[in-house]
Formats: sequence, C-alpha cells, structure tokens
Amino acid sequence: MATTHENESLPPADLSTPPSQTFQTPSNAPRLGMPFDRRLLLTTALSFFSGFTLGSIDAGHMASLRFRAENAHRLPISQPGWYLYHKSKNYYKWQQGVFEGLRKGGYIAAWSSVFFVVEESLDVFRGTWRAGRTMAEMEGVDELDIKRIDRGVGSSRDFWSSAMAGMVTGGLWSAWHQFPVSMAARTIRLGLVVGLGYGLGQDGLVLAKEKWVGEGGPGESWIYKGARNRQIAEDVSRSLERE
Repeated sequence: MATTHENESLPPADLSTPPSQTFQTPSNAPRLGMPFDRRLLLTTALSFFSGFTLGSIDAGHMASLRFRAENAHRLPISQPGWYLYHKSKNYYKWQQGVFEGLRKGGYIAAWSSVFFVVEESLDVFRGTWRAGRTMAEMEGVDELDIKRIDRGVGSSRDFWSSAMAGMVTGGLWSAWHQFPVSMAARTIRLGLVVGLGYGLGQDGLVLAKEKWVGEGGPGESWIYKGARNRQIAEDVSRSLERE
C-alpha cells in the first residue's frame, strides 16, 4: 500500500519538467533607432526652441518699431533722457518678444506633436492590420501574436505613413483655420509633399545606418511596455521561472 501511495503522489514525467521556453520582449523597430516617446520629446523640444527663437526675434523687432512710433512726438532732449528712452524701449521689446516667443513655440510644438502622433498611429494601425486584424477574420489585438504585430509594425514604418501623416496634418491645419476649399486643397497637397520628403529622408537614414553602421539594439518605448500581450508573456515567463 505504501508503494502504491508513493507512485500515486509522484507527478507524471511530462508535467514534472515544464517546457523550456524563452519569452523575449520583441523589438517594435522604432524609427531612426529611437523609441517614440524619446523621438516625440526631442522633436517637440526642437520645435518649441525654433518657434520661440523666430517668434521672439520677430516680435521684438516689431515691438521696437512700435515703441519708436508711439514716442516719436516726445523724444528726449538730454543724455539721461535718452538713456531712459533706450532702457524703456529694450524692456518693452524683450517683454513682447518673450511673450510672443512662448506663444509661437508652444503653437509649433503642438502641431509638430500632432504630426508625429498621427505618423506613429498609422504605423501601428498598418502593422496590426498586416498582422491579421482584419474584418474578415474578426481578430482583435488580444488574439494576435505579439511577434506578428511587431513584425508588421516594423515593416510599416516607411515613407507612406509619413506622407499620410503630413496630409492629415495639413487637413487638420486647414480645418482649424477654416480655409476655403481651394486653399485647403493646396495646404493638404503641401503637407503630403513635405511628409513624403520627410519619410524618404528617414528611410534613407535607416538604409545608410544599416549599410555603414549596422543594426543596433533599439530601446523600447514606455507606451508599448504596458501592452496586454506583453504583460501576459511576462507573467508566463515569471511563472515558469518560479516553477
């Protein structure tokens, strides 16, 4: 009886040794070797700096001319008066320039963020569609293999998404400013051309990097780290390690 009890308590051979599977977090192949959050932060900061510089210079010059025009009828007649005149003019110029620079910088940074968010959304949408999320199969993201999604997203990061993002941004710009139809069509066409040129430039840099530098291990964006598929894979990997 003791022998029978010991044999029943022993687990089967196929269950005692779990299959050795290695779950690796696949790379989502970010553009230019940078994750989306880092690239968005960098481009937003550069856009804000450019808008602030141009806006402050232009607004400061206009404020200086406005101050001279408003005080042309009461010019100083002494040396201390001229000193106070130029001091007041410079203060007024810097005040108006900094205020307008902040406004222009935030404005340009917001619209550049719209472009990059639309571009990334199109990359993910096209990649998920390629991975099998079609209306015919009725598969959702949870039912898809995360490696298939990553391969699809990686192959979808090309100039087509950049061109469509430029076109969408031009359309949103036209709708925001309520342009007429002819001017809106011109703006959308310009956005398409600029986005296409930007996308081709990115693809050229990627090809040059693969040819002369070699492929590196790109980091992963924090946006993708919370995906449900990745959480399931990490939970399974941790449970297998504990066993």
